[in-house]
Amino acid sequence: MTVFRWQPPPLSPSTEGWRPAFAVLALALSLPLPALAQTPSAALVASDPATPSTPPALMALPAPEPAAAPERPTDIEAARAIWQRANQRVAEFPRGHVDLLRWEAQNPARPSIETGETGVNTPELDMAVALRQSLRHRPGLFTHAGMNDLERATVQRAYAEHVRALQRAWIDAVSARQRLRLMGESLEAAATGAELGRRMVQAGNWSQARLLREQLTEAQAQQTWTRAAQAQQAATEQLARLLGMWDAQAVGQLTQRLPAQLPEPPAQLSPGAADVETAVLRSQPLLAQQRLKAQRALVAVSPERRAAWSQAVDEALKTPTGATPWLAPQIGDLRLVRDHSLEAAVEAESALLMAAAERRSMAREAWRQLHAQHTGALQTQHALRLQTAQEQETLLRYNGMLQSSWDLLASAGERLGALDAAMMARRDFWLAQADWDALLAGADVEPASPGASSDNNKRAAAGGH
Repeated sequence: MTVFRWQPPPLSPSTEGWRPAFAVLALALSLPLPALAQTPSAALVASDPATPSTPPALMALPAPEPAAAPERPTDIEAARAIWQRANQRVAEFPRGHVDLLRWEAQNPARPSIETGETGVNTPELDMAVALRQSLRHRPGLFTHAGMNDLERATVQRAYAEHVRALQRAWIDAVSARQRLRLMGESLEAAATGAELGRRMVQAGNWSQARLLREQLTEAQAQQTWTRAAQAQQAATEQLARLLGMWDAQAVGQLTQRLPAQLPEPPAQLSPGAADVETAVLRSQPLLAQQRLKAQRALVAVSPERRAAWSQAVDEALKTPTGATPWLAPQIGDLRLVRDHSLEAAVEAESALLMAAAERRSMAREAWRQLHAQHTGALQTQHALRLQTAQEQETLLRYNGMLQSSWDLLASAGERLGALDAAMMARRDFWLAQADWDALLAGADVEPASPGASSDNNKRAAAGGH
């Protein structure tokens, strides 16, 4: 590689007095810049095992302590005293047990559930910022003026696949952060029910069997919260890998830079997808190059030779007597097999047909998936509004002493479950939208697993209880 150095212009006799100054300037420009020479590469620093790094932050839930046994009376006077103390504490709060437990939950003396939120004020990492950051470490996804059509199409396809992978990782990370908060609220509600049950047993209004059920619900909520914390860590690490982030401290703060939740789905899908197969076929430049190659190969072969090959294939596909389905068919005419032009034409035509069929199938499936996820997101949002209205109605009846604290806690748990289901449905919609956009940009999209949506719904329902 040629190194260009700055050279001073030739001096005229009138500028001879400036010759020492030009000499000093030329010497200064020829020296290396100390600041740039001493600045290490981020890649070299990250790959050096000697580079110190902070240990990864763990979000493990503290081990549950054995539940304290309720105070049991020894005689009728002790039972009356326990009952009076419990009712005096409840009377200090206008809404009874629920207000009492909420006040104690806000008491700094009581440890709260960790959610990973540190309150660090950092700029928000939206999708546009994440894409720019990830592209800084991927020079192979840039096009330049010297590329031909095939090279440019190859880069465009790789770029679309990268954008899809980044979008899916970003969506998963945002959803995992929101779900961890929801599971924290569900755990708080379960802990409130267990504590209220312990006091009911202590006052003599409940049996030990009912308390054990509430404590089991709290234990299950702890397990669900732990799984949600693990899912958030995994989603954050996946996004950090695509962004090229290596520092553990920066990765630990990545969650705080994400939005609080995903945007709501649009009321209607964008028009213009009446012929989804045409739109997806036109978006793949490599398919057009493959089609042109097949056309050239087919022109070089006469129709008679192609017809002879088709007839030979039909004969080979006829199941002979005694043959099994695992026996490969055989072409009997060696003249057809040894015709290289015919072989190239047949292979090019078959490859084009399979690519077009796969591309059209991707288009139909991705569009149906997008439409189904959009409908499901709107339905779960409607169910969430109904569940919220039901909780408000339960609260009004509770304030009027028409329903108990347990009805209020149960209604709150159902609302959290509906909110979790709505969030998961919103996530599935944006994942389907990312797949559809990637297809229109020229990428290939693997078909979703048939049980993926049902599995997500089961996980969401399990986390809401």
